[in-house]
Amino acid sequence: MRNLLLLALILVLIGCNNQSQVATGNINNSTTTGEYFNYGDTGVQDGGVKMIPITTPAGNFHVWTKRFGNNPKIKVLLLHGGPTSGHEYMEVFESFFPKEGIEFYEYDQLGASYSDQPKDSSLWTVDRYVDEVEQVRKVLHLDKGNLYVLGQSWGGILALEYALKYQDRIKGLIISNMVPSIPDYNRYATDVLAKDMDPKVLAEIKDLEAKKQYSNPRYEELLMPNFYKKHICRLDEWPDPLLRSFKHMNQEVYVMMQGPSEFGAGGRLLNWDRKADLPKIMVPTLTIGAKYDTMDPEQMKWMSTQVKNGSYLDCPNGSHLAMYDDQQTYMNGVIKWIKEVDAAK
Repeated sequence: MRNLLLLALILVLIGCNNQSQVATGNINNSTTTGEYFNYGDTGVQDGGVKMIPITTPAGNFHVWTKRFGNNPKIKVLLLHGGPTSGHEYMEVFESFFPKEGIEFYEYDQLGASYSDQPKDSSLWTVDRYVDEVEQVRKVLHLDKGNLYVLGQSWGGILALEYALKYQDRIKGLIISNMVPSIPDYNRYATDVLAKDMDPKVLAEIKDLEAKKQYSNPRYEELLMPNFYKKHICRLDEWPDPLLRSFKHMNQEVYVMMQGPSEFGAGGRLLNWDRKADLPKIMVPTLTIGAKYDTMDPEQMKWMSTQVKNGSYLDCPNGSHLAMYDDQQTYMNGVIKWIKEVDAAK
């Protein structure tokens, strides 16, 4: 009887301790909610927003960033797609990273809606964007001991280019929904995606493109059900953050770098190819692909075998925005990988 009473008392104490941890917001058994949301700010609070000054050959500008959380060991810098899609569609990470204790930063690159939007066309180059990311990193005090760079789509190009130049300043690299070669991307669009489309629909789309009628409402009418809904985001209703990103995109910069056609890329990125440089990446790297993506998932898987320390996350139900249409696979996989890299000695 005495042993049973002692056991009951131990169980009560354990239960009280667990309730205390829940009440104080114990995250991952290491960071309380009080610590997670303590940014060390003084004076007027601004919700973690910081306008960061950057220097360019065309003058000085500001880019928008927003911080979530406080974790000295894990800090994720999000690089959005487009170019100039902006951070809004990446707000989805707000539903997953905080409860895992992961500190992260939303960031509008120069030209995107929350940042300055200068008109000098000399600014819209890969090298200039890489230099911008490095300036942002310095101001945010991110370093080799804690920085994970996650780039999606165009952001994947930017993340890879940044790592090739500055990988000694990052702990981990995540390349999401982006292959290492625009020529290969274009071939996949022509040889696979286009052939999967109704020939009559494809012919009309190509005719509009040949006439450069990209702003013709009919062009969008054809693309939405036949391309976007199949390969960009497969949800019946697109989430509000995604719609806002599309609405606010800087079309001038997007067309200059990506090109006007949705069937592959053109513009200044037309000949971009980094396949041969992948073995230079030594930091832990996660590549993410999806079955219905605009990018070839097999090539994204291949990328993970070419870097020194690569892993691959497959999203079997996802498209280009697998963070939405194969959400649990995507988010669980990213979080698991980050924690594994953090735990590695």
